[in-house]
Amino acid sequence: MRSSRVFLSSSIVTIAALGACSRAPADVDWVSHGGDSGHTQSSPLEQITPANVASLKVAWTYHGGDARPDRSQIQCNPIVVHGVLYASTPGLKVFALDAATGTQKWLFDPSKAGAENNPLGVNRGVVFWEDGAEQRILFTAGQRLYALDAKTGASIPTFGTGGSVDLKEGLGRDVSNLYALSNTPGTIYKDLLILGTRVSEGPGPAAPGHIRAFDVRTGKIRWIFHTVPWPGEPGYDTWPQDAYTRIGGANAWSGISVDAARGLVFLPTGSAAFDFWGGNRLGANLYANCLLVLDAATGKHVWHYQFVHHDMWDRDLPAAPVLVTVTHDGTPVDAVAQTTKSGHVFLFNRETGQPLFPITERPVPPSDLKGEQAWPTQPLPDKPAPFARQAFTEAEVTDLSQASHDAVLTTLRATRTGRQFIPPSTEGTVIFPGFDGGAEWGGAAFDRPSGLLYVNANEMPWILTMIEVDHARQTSAAARGHRVYQLNCIVCHGPERKGDGRQIPNISEIKKKLPRPAVDQIIQHGKGVMPAFGLLGGNERADLVAYLFGDAPSPDDAKNPDEALPTIPYTTTGYNRFLDPDGYPAVKPPWGTLNAIDLNKGEIAWTVPLGELPELVKRGRPRTGTENYGGPIVTAGGLVFIGATKDEKFRAFDKRTGQMLWETSLPAGGYATPATYAVGGKQYVVIAAGGGKMGTKSGDAYVAYALPN
Repeated sequence: MRSSRVFLSSSIVTIAALGACSRAPADVDWVSHGGDSGHTQSSPLEQITPANVASLKVAWTYHGGDARPDRSQIQCNPIVVHGVLYASTPGLKVFALDAATGTQKWLFDPSKAGAENNPLGVNRGVVFWEDGAEQRILFTAGQRLYALDAKTGASIPTFGTGGSVDLKEGLGRDVSNLYALSNTPGTIYKDLLILGTRVSEGPGPAAPGHIRAFDVRTGKIRWIFHTVPWPGEPGYDTWPQDAYTRIGGANAWSGISVDAARGLVFLPTGSAAFDFWGGNRLGANLYANCLLVLDAATGKHVWHYQFVHHDMWDRDLPAAPVLVTVTHDGTPVDAVAQTTKSGHVFLFNRETGQPLFPITERPVPPSDLKGEQAWPTQPLPDKPAPFARQAFTEAEVTDLSQASHDAVLTTLRATRTGRQFIPPSTEGTVIFPGFDGGAEWGGAAFDRPSGLLYVNANEMPWILTMIEVDHARQTSAAARGHRVYQLNCIVCHGPERKGDGRQIPNISEIKKKLPRPAVDQIIQHGKGVMPAFGLLGGNERADLVAYLFGDAPSPDDAKNPDEALPTIPYTTTGYNRFLDPDGYPAVKPPWGTLNAIDLNKGEIAWTVPLGELPELVKRGRPRTGTENYGGPIVTAGGLVFIGATKDEKFRAFDKRTGQMLWETSLPAGGYATPATYAVGGKQYVVIAAGGGKMGTKSGDAYVAYALPN
């Protein structure tokens, strides 16, 4: 790190007049995803304060130039090191900017790097590493991990094979035709990059979510931890004996934290695949749904805590753990805080894993699905109280209008609801908070002086409905294709193939939009955020296209027999938000909140709605909160900054009280966590405005704000 410098200039007079500090800040970086290795999303900067935040102006705007009108996004939390900002575009290009002016220094396009011409998914950030004069940027695009010269953006040919590593290699079994990539940057420990992956969660085959550490210089795997344990490893007896050969998931996709002083890495894992039926993986399923703590140098197990036993609800740990120091029983304790989709914060001693507040295993209902065995209890913390409502009851049904209330009530009475951990069902089970939280991947921010943890929450009910898969052998191509659709596509596109009206497109009339060869290519190789389905054989793809195009039965159909009959008895009707007839959430507002939780006391300090919908404001319903994606940051200057909301605003709140002090409109939704830094005596706050979620327009901009000179 370069030395800090304090700049004294005439601009201080203006800043002081606005109520800022009497001195300009030293240069301060935002060194990693989440701000620091502990993922605290906090900054010591205090030039921007509650007294002057209303004077913020746009300092610069950078356009990536590759937004797609069909739902592209930017989920990147940019980093700033030595006055240079590094981030990614909607098309997964990586760039470097002068952090003070937004002027581009270099741009790297992985689609032209030769290793993979169609990088898929999103990118949530990059990693910076340096040793003396050597500086590298490491990032993922699709299934590949790249290393670049941080000063020039040039690929480093000695890293991996020609500058990149295939993330599908080295997982212990052949996953070449399965979905395996990385959306979220890993973390650095000395000369190691510790990285998780994103894998398939559906009823089809899935890659395992093993954790790997890569040599920063060579790209070689230095250690691996099997999250689905192999024979002889601890946790092996919590799965069927052959699970390690066939079960996938249990992956660390949402962010990683490291305590460099102790040599510990903190990894939150997701559920095992298939998310919603586990009859083929009976048992508690370690290390799925765990906070997994490993020796960062060796990958050896130190301690773990499992938040959901034998998950059937897609209750992945949605965000990086936050390394905090709290006052507990009058004593400072280095701890780790983990937020959950269910709207809870669990707090543990960082070294021992001992909970700081009691956690109770509570009985839960059994499953009535074929072959399934729900675990009899699930853990919930006694403190702090949940930061999102826990049950969708009739008392919580929307009151926006009588018609909406009546329609929602009718649906609610036909589904299973009323508490956490009701197993999936063919009648339909309400998941509340929904599949996207509670907490989500934007993370939480921690203010050490006050002990407050800031986390935004969704309060959206979803409905999970299971359907049985037809196991009969079929002779019609379209009938076989319908089964392929059920097992691979219905989770996203729905039973009517209409998508979600937001991010997932309507493909019910795809034959009017694309020719058959183009559809086959998209199925095989993926496109945008849609994964590749290379696991499907040629006959299966042909059958799926026949179904999508509505082909009538023909004598030639029998020439393509079933390639493999399904072994999973259930699929789902997809990830369905529970909405009223007008498209608003079925529950009473607030639908999104910002919360401050006192980790010293285990109490919620304040909660405020986050976001509003202009059309409801006109109807006299302001500040309903909205569904939100992307997290908060907190500063020593007394502010919490957050975008995230469907109304495409960027806001600042008083960190002590939750009072909103400033808001501005972004060119597209800020569905990413912002960053703050100082260069040349000036503090900046920057956020990606990529849009593309919740049915809002896509964008390609990064917008930086600062006080006027």
